[in-house]
Order: sequence, then structure tokens, then C-alpha cells
Amino acid sequence: MADATKGPIRFSPTSLPGNQSYQPLILIFVAVVALYFASEVILPFAIAVLLSFALQPLVSRFRRWRMPRILAVSVSVLIAFMILLSVTLVVVLQLNELARELPTYQTNIISKIRSLKEMGAGNSSIERLSGVVERVGSELSELNSDSAPTTGTDERDPILVEIFSPQRPIEMLTGLIAPLIEPLATTGLVIVVVIFMLLDREELRDRFIRLVGYNDLHRTTEAIQDAGRRVSQYLLMQLVVNVTYGVPIGIGLWLIGVPNALLWGLLATILRFLPYIGPFIAAVLPLTLALAVAPGWSLVLWTAGLFLTMELISNNVVEPLLYGSRTGLSPLAIIAAAIFWTWLWGPIGLVLSTPLTVCLVVLGRHVPQFEFLQVMLGNEPVLDPKERLYQRLLASDPDEATDNAEEMLEEDYLVDFYGKVAIPALLLGEHDRARGVLSEEQMQQVAASASTLLRNLEEIAEEESEEEDVTATEDVAEASETEPDEAEVELPDGEGRRILCIGGRTELDDVTAAMFAQVLEVQGADTEVATHVQIQPRNLRELAVRGFDTAVIAFLNPNSIGHGRYLVRRLKRASPRLRVGIILWDSDALDGFKPEEIANRMNADFVSSTMIESVQHALADEAPVRLPSQIRLRRRRPLVRGEIVSPETKLANAEPGGAV
Repeated sequence: MADATKGPIRFSPTSLPGNQSYQPLILIFVAVVALYFASEVILPFAIAVLLSFALQPLVSRFRRWRMPRILAVSVSVLIAFMILLSVTLVVVLQLNELARELPTYQTNIISKIRSLKEMGAGNSSIERLSGVVERVGSELSELNSDSAPTTGTDERDPILVEIFSPQRPIEMLTGLIAPLIEPLATTGLVIVVVIFMLLDREELRDRFIRLVGYNDLHRTTEAIQDAGRRVSQYLLMQLVVNVTYGVPIGIGLWLIGVPNALLWGLLATILRFLPYIGPFIAAVLPLTLALAVAPGWSLVLWTAGLFLTMELISNNVVEPLLYGSRTGLSPLAIIAAAIFWTWLWGPIGLVLSTPLTVCLVVLGRHVPQFEFLQVMLGNEPVLDPKERLYQRLLASDPDEATDNAEEMLEEDYLVDFYGKVAIPALLLGEHDRARGVLSEEQMQQVAASASTLLRNLEEIAEEESEEEDVTATEDVAEASETEPDEAEVELPDGEGRRILCIGGRTELDDVTAAMFAQVLEVQGADTEVATHVQIQPRNLRELAVRGFDTAVIAFLNPNSIGHGRYLVRRLKRASPRLRVGIILWDSDALDGFKPEEIANRMNADFVSSTMIESVQHALADEAPVRLPSQIRLRRRRPLVRGEIVSPETKLANAEPGGAV
């Protein structure tokens, strides 16, 4: 007997395209074939499942009112199908009335065609089109006249004679009922399945969990709840949106004088369930009728204006207010799903396309083997902001990178954007450089694009510097929660302080130093940027540090502690009063140690790995940390005339702020 704790067999997907398992694709292909050839069997069950999702909130409400389950289910199903039957009956009656009135509108249609022909008298295109229509009409007239029997001649075409035998009453009744048997049987099957699904909802849920997710109850439960919530909210909100769209349409058409306004309001409500093409079809039919009813064009213009106004209100006001929880589908996915399900199941598939695709997206979210479904169909970003920015920088497209940055800066400050997006994006570039996939030319290309982005954001930096207080958001991990919370941190004032920002080892480090300098300038500090070339051993002596309060060296490479210790020592020897800090943007460089411990080993005033901590340390009013050699020299006796003085002693006794 198999071990019940092992659960179902899982696929083992990998990140390498050549080694990915094709079993999910094979399963999808088999499922599509089965859905196509077994549509007559599967379609009623699919409709029943979606109706059960839609009716479950109503059943739950009746259950909270202490109503027995079987009564709650029966009343809910009865209400739903009575509404559907009533709407169908009203539509049929209105269509019959419209069919009786259509012949009376023939005169108006002919007059409008003539007026259009007169309007296009001077237009060659319209004249040619009118000529084609007239020629086709004349050919048809000649064809009918030739085929008609002529009087006064002996040659006549044979007349077809059809023998008519009256049908018996049973045969007539059979002919009337036969076309209705299939839709009535399907409707009855759907009703029965919906009732049993609502009655045995918990039992079906437990069986589904035991079948597909017994070894991971948390993920399976979350997937079921997510699918039910998304589909139920979509159907309910779509119904509310359609009603708030169709009712004003019906009232407006009645006020402006379009016949059968009730019919067009109902059709507008129903057809809006069809993605994208539904509102267009709902508008074409009343516009055509308005064209035929009135002799002038005012009724047509009023009808078109009514539909256009309601579309704008529904799309820009009603839907954003009601769709608090989105379906999770991208617009392109909705169109593709509509095409696919229409090809698979016809018009009913078009109505069911969005709810069924929502279920596929939920499947991709919770089952790793089908994650590609969420990537292809979902509306959530598939790239993190830092990954998207790095891709744009790598493609030498600073303009799009600037547009994305400005969108984020509408809600965040520069310190947040640089600390959480821009510098992590450059850190991805450093990782690619370290593993050999980013060439020197590409690295310079990324650095140049990032520098352009930096210059494009100078105007935003000036606007932020005029604000009184700039706050940043910092991730604060709570002891009781796994996800960090964001807490606002007020940055210190940098007025009157001079900061030297230095790039550590590469062009990417230079860009991070420039970003850090721009953030400090927003806080009111006076900054200057030095590149990694200026701190190379052959150029370090020419770097003037006179007058600076703090020097900050930025590194993206995690293996830079040794180089940072060397630079700290050289800069502090050049100016003992200079505070020198190290920013290790890659937190892995700390290797589990606290920043204070790393700072003590490097003789630095501070070591940090985040933008906010770096700003706080750089603008802090603290005494500089001295080198051990400087402390020993200060403890020695005063110099005696004629005594040989070492270079270190001369450096310790020299005026601070000189050149190295």
C-alpha cells in the first residue's frame, strides 16, 4: 500500500530553458483537446461551476440568517433562474414588437440614403461607391425580370409544383418541441449540478484537496480561496457595473425617443459581459434603429452621445470605484482569452472567457509548474523595479528609465528610489561583472545610462531640496512577523556640512557615489564627487581633502574591505580631522558581522549598507576616529631640536586638510 504522506508526484522545474520539464505543456495540450471534443459534456459543468461561485455569497447570507442549507440553496437557485427567465422573456417580447414595427421605418431609411448620396455628389469616392451600388441593383433587377414569365408568348418556363400534405397534430407538436429539447435539457442539467455543488460544497472541497494537495494543505487552501474570491468578486462587480451602465442607457434612450428602450437597456447590461466587443454591439443596434426611426440626424447623434458618455463614466469612474479587487488579468490576456474560448466553445465561451482565465492565473500563482500561466496572463509586474531599471540601463535607454523613475517619484523621495531601486539595479550589474557576463564595454554603457538618469532627476532633486522636511521609508522587521514593515525616518539636516563622495573601484561605484551626493544635497549639504580613478595610488596624492567634514567611499563589490581599509588609512593620514565612512551596498560583504565591528577593523568612522543609514552617518556631528599610529604619536614627548622625525610624525603634526 502506498504511503499516504508522500502525496502526489511533483515536477522538478529548473531555471535552465533546455532542462525544463515539458509535462505541464503536454497536460495543457491534452486538456485543450479534451475541452474541444468533449465540449457538450464539459460546458454545462463549467457553467454550473461559475454559477455556483456567483451564488455562494447569497447562500452564505441565507445561512447566516439561520436558514437550513437545502432551503438556502433552493431559494438562491430559484431567484437566479427566475431573474434569467424574466430577462429572457422581456427580450423576446421586445424583439417581437420591434419586428412588427420595422416595415414602418422603410421610408426614413430610404430618405437618409438619398441624403447621403446628395451629400457625396462632389466626392469622387462616394460617387464611385454609389455607382457600384446602383449597378449591382440594376443587375439584380434585370436578373429578376429575365427569370419572370413573359406574357403574350407561347414559350414559358416550367412551374415548380410542390405537393403539400397536412401534418398530423402530433407531428406538428413534435416539430415545435424538438428544437427546444437540447437547450432545455442543458438548462435542467446546469440547474441540477449547481444545486448539488452548493449542497455538497464542503465535501467537494475536501475531496479536491485530498486529490491534488493533501501534502500541502496551506497552499491548496490558499489557492481554492483565491480562485473563489476572484471569480465571485469579478462576477458580482461585473454585474453591478453592467447594471449601472444598462439602466441609464435604457432611461436615456426612452427620454430621447428611441423605441424599445427597455430592450436596449437589457441588451446593454447583458452584452457588457462580453469583453470589449459587447459594448460596441450594444451601441450598434440602437444607433441603427435611431437611424431608421427619425427623418433627421439628431436622434442618431443623441444616441451616440449617450453611449459615449456612459462608456466614459463606466470606464473612468464606476469600474475604478467598484473593482477594489482586480481580476489579475492583463488587457492583452483578456483579448487573447476571449479569442481562445470563443474558438473552443463559441459564444458561451466568450461569456465565460474571463472567469475561466482567472482560474488559470490562480493555478499559475500557486502551482510552480504552471507559473508561466501567471507570467503570460497576469497583470502583475513580472520584473522587480530594480530588474526593470537594470534592463533599461543595459539596453542604453535612459529615457524610459527616467519615465519609470518619475512615476515612482510621484509617491516616493529620491532617497527611497536610489536606495531601493537604482543602487540595487547597479548591484545587479556588479554581480554580472563579477561572474564575467558583463563586459567592460557594457559596464561603461550601463554607467553612462545611469549618469544620464542621474542628470535627468536633478530637477526633482531641486524640488525636494525646497521642502522643509524629507522623510524616507525604512524596512523595520517585527519580531512577530516575517515580512518587514515600513517606518518613516526623518533625515538629518546637512546645512553647513561638506561631504566628499568617492567611487570605490569601478564606474558603477562612481555612479552610486554621485547618487549619494545628490541625496545629501537635498538635505542641504555641500557635496563633491571624486571618481575611482582619482583615488588610485598614482593619483591619490593629488586628491585635495581640505575643508571637508566627511569623506564617504562607496563600493558595490563585496570583496572591497581590504581596499577600503587602505583608503581609510591614507585619507585619515592626509587629514586627521576628516571623518571617513565606507558604504558596502552589498550587505553580503558584512559576512554576518555588525557594521560597527567592520568599522573597527577598518579604522573607519562608520560602515553602512543602506542609503538611509549612510545619510544619517554622513551628516552626524561626531568626532573623527583616529588611527592607532596617530594615537601613539600624540602620546609621545614633544619633539626635541635636532631629532630625526619620521614621515608619519610629520603627517600627524601637519595641518589638517592638506593634500595626500
